[in-house]
This record gives sequence, structure tokens and C-alpha cells, in this order.
Amino acid sequence: MNVHENLQHISSRIEVAARRSGRNPGDIRIVAVTKHVSADRIKEVLDTGIEDLGENRVQEMTTKAELLPPRARWHMIGHLQTNKVKYVVGRVELIHSLDRWKLAREIDRQATEQGIIVPTLIQVNVSGEDTKFGISASELMDFLAALQDLNHIKVKGLMTIAPYVDLPEETRPFFRELRILARRCNEKLPDRSLELLSMGMTNDFEVAVEEGANMLRLGTAIFGARRG
Repeated sequence: MNVHENLQHISSRIEVAARRSGRNPGDIRIVAVTKHVSADRIKEVLDTGIEDLGENRVQEMTTKAELLPPRARWHMIGHLQTNKVKYVVGRVELIHSLDRWKLAREIDRQATEQGIIVPTLIQVNVSGEDTKFGISASELMDFLAALQDLNHIKVKGLMTIAPYVDLPEETRPFFRELRILARRCNEKLPDRSLELLSMGMTNDFEVAVEEGANMLRLGTAIFGARRG
């Protein structure tokens, strides 16, 4: 199937999963993950109306941004090094991977210099895997409280990456925990409205939808298998 057909199939699966859990499919946003995807193929996605594009690497994002129409909304979804922040602030719709205080301070510093507010998600390592970035669930409340001192960062929600497993159903506890964490934070810190839950990838997005995801990061499901 081509990109257009893949997206039609994905949309149908999202709708079924959303209806199954009593949700409105229209509330769920797809971020097309464009890692190792050529600009020409990305244009095919833009032509379908999906304009949210996710990149793991800053250099790849900035290179492609020069080749694509300005309507593309870029998301930084990969681990972000502090020395690359200056290339991201002011250029992306959303940073999904805020995972440490040093990074938060640098984002705030760059945003202050530009006179803007940067929307971010906090990456939470709900699985506790050593191979994954993100703060622990136990650190989340304190981290959010500390971020209140940074006036140029707007935390809009949470992000997580579930373990890769053969059975997507096994990811459910991790997605459910992120949803519960967001609810608890909203109850205890009402001035921090966490509305976005970026969770769910090609292997597990239907389970993520059932557990409350409203932002899905999909690459292989859209473009097929890629190198790297």
C-alpha cells in the first residue's frame, strides 16, 4: 500500500479503537515520524492533510524543513542534547522529550532570548527500562513543581515509550499509568493543565488509544519499513 492507503487503514483502526473505549476519534492527532524518510515521501503525507511531523535528530529535521512547505509542523520526539536546543527552540510545534532539569533550563534560556514560550511534553520512563530516557514516575510531581519557576516553558502533557513486545496488549499497563499520572498531576497542580498524552507507536497504537492517547507517533505504519 502507498502512504495514502496506509493512512486510510490507520484512520480506520484508530476509529475502531476510539469507539471501543468511548472516545471521539477526532480528538486523536497523528504525528508522522519521518526518520530516514525522503522529503518527497513526506510531501505525500502533507498532501493527505497530516501536517505534524516528528523527528528524532535535530540535523535531520532542520535539513528536511528547508525542503518542505512551511505548513509542516515539526515535533522533536527524540532525546535532545542541550547543545542542540538552540536549533530547535522557535522551530518546532512541540518538544516531546523534556526529561531533565538541565535541558529545561536551556530551553527556557533560549526561549527567553527569543521572547517566546516553548510548548513541551515531559518524557516519563514508566517502564523503568535502563535503555530508555525519561524521568521516573516518582519524580514527576517534583519536576513539574520545579518547572513553575521557568516562565518560558509551557508543559502541555506527558510522553512515554512503552517496551517493544510481541503482544501489544502487554503495553496497556504502561499507557494506563501515564494517563493516571497526568490525572493526578492535574488534581494536585491545577495550574499545570496536562492535556496531551503522546503515547503509542506502530506496534501498539490501538492499545494506546484505548488508554487515552491523543497524540500517536507513527512511522512504519505510514511509510513501511525503513533503513536504520
